[in-house]
Amino acid sequence: MPISKLAHYSVRTVDIEASRRFFIEVLGLREGFRPAFKFPGAWLYLDQDESEFGVIHLIGIDRSDPAGLVEYLGDKEEAALHGSGAVDHVAFLANDLRSMLGKLRDKGIAHRERTVPDLGLHQVFIEDPSGVTIELNFPASEALALYGK
Repeated sequence: MPISKLAHYSVRTVDIEASRRFFIEVLGLREGFRPAFKFPGAWLYLDQDESEFGVIHLIGIDRSDPAGLVEYLGDKEEAALHGSGAVDHVAFLANDLRSMLGKLRDKGIAHRERTVPDLGLHQVFIEDPSGVTIELNFPASEALALYGK
């Protein structure tokens, strides 16, 4: 089975500082490493171990320059970012990229891929039947073996 575990969930927020303070001060999470994406955000960790890339990813909206976020994760109406509508995506750690891509092709499920700089992760994004974005994180070495680049 390609899915090995739940990795993180992401919250898209217009008030990243309030969200960051909540998860740190109330739930006791710790802010840690986050790649240099072209939009604001914070990655929150349960402990000192950063090997699995955090448990909550906060995604900030830069109203003066939203292009980086829109390019990477798509656009969402701010009015919809409340309650479960603020959950941007759910991510899983996975392996066997070739098998998963074959399954998506066979079932006619659209997907988009990208490799995250700095992390050695190859991401595949799909949507479930309710429109929830699912991020599958594969070792980048699998994409390298598959695509040769």
